[in-house]
Amino acid sequence: MQKSQATPSLQGTPPRILLLTSQYFLIGELEAACARLDVPHQVMNLETKEMTLDDFVNRMTTALTGFKPDFVLTVNHLGVDHEGVLASLLKQHKVPLASWFVDNPHLILGAYANLFDAPTALFTWDSDTVTSLKDMGFANVFYLPLGADPTRFTPQRSQPVETWRAPISFVGNSMLTKTIKRIEAAGPSQRLLQAGMLVAKAFGDSGEPMAGAFLRREFPELASEYDALQPRGRQLAFDTFITWQATMLYRLDCVLRILDFNPLIVGDPGWMELLKDRTGWRYHPELSYYSDLPDFYPLSDINFNCTSQQMKGAVNQRVFDVPCAGAFLLTDHRRQMEELFEPETEIVCYTHPDQIPALVDRYLNAPEERRRIAEAARNRVLAEHTYDHRMTSLMETMRRTFE
Repeated sequence: MQKSQATPSLQGTPPRILLLTSQYFLIGELEAACARLDVPHQVMNLETKEMTLDDFVNRMTTALTGFKPDFVLTVNHLGVDHEGVLASLLKQHKVPLASWFVDNPHLILGAYANLFDAPTALFTWDSDTVTSLKDMGFANVFYLPLGADPTRFTPQRSQPVETWRAPISFVGNSMLTKTIKRIEAAGPSQRLLQAGMLVAKAFGDSGEPMAGAFLRREFPELASEYDALQPRGRQLAFDTFITWQATMLYRLDCVLRILDFNPLIVGDPGWMELLKDRTGWRYHPELSYYSDLPDFYPLSDINFNCTSQQMKGAVNQRVFDVPCAGAFLLTDHRRQMEELFEPETEIVCYTHPDQIPALVDRYLNAPEERRRIAEAARNRVLAEHTYDHRMTSLMETMRRTFE
């Protein structure tokens, strides 16, 4: 359980924020939001290369004593060392940590020690994980959905790349290579590996947010071999394999439903393998999130979306970025969607892959309706779902929590 301890006071107006990163894209958006909001901030980029313990301690101590932040902010706990050194330093200097999870926190936190040493607030993009994180012992857990950067995702930002034009497109990873890498990291028994394929399909069809808990409940005969995956990192790798395999199966099923509409598929080469026997589609290698996607989305009549199975209730980044760029989105329904957008007026969803072809056909032939919905969704994003809104909410929550 999270220990009771003296907590610092966030008295600065606005607070001073140390942004901790190891080259994760969202920190750039948060830094830009801080600048627009006139929030004093400093970015510490720990990069991805190894550094000595002394170097890490010296850099953090210099930042904590020199910049004197009111709190440290990171995304997905990146930049936080697994051994708990940062937690000890933050406890010593009475500086709280805010960690915003935009991927499944249960696939991440298990690799960290001394999670409760520092005064900590967790923010999660998926409200389904709030209770389970509190059950882990975290006292301060808050829902904070994703958003968009309207300074980057703007309609008609530049001259169009004609080869990007498509009646319908899908941008996303096939998850083929990712599943293979997680299996290699987990090193399961042959029986567990073979059963894992069945577990992944069943997990994808369920509402269960955590693969490990699902396996124990629905496949108890595999529990002993699952428990044998030690150290804990091997279990986390197997949980991630189940999640990514479920995502691959689901995405493939959804993408197959749009092949009759001449789609453009943008992603990793795994799509070439998964769709090698299919015709009527075009492939494009992965595009840059920052330099390409803001220009890409408006060139599709329909931007198609099928969400990762790591989130059974939350919406992903594309739900905000596509309308922010002035484009139309067709996405799968998620339970938390109605809290963010007005169905049919601001967002169009399918609740089952069987519904995809009819919806694609309808909206390909309704350009004015697409325009109206995209415009309404963009207005909602600008009014409520920018990263300025998210940073303001996060700062207010940190002040209330640690005042």
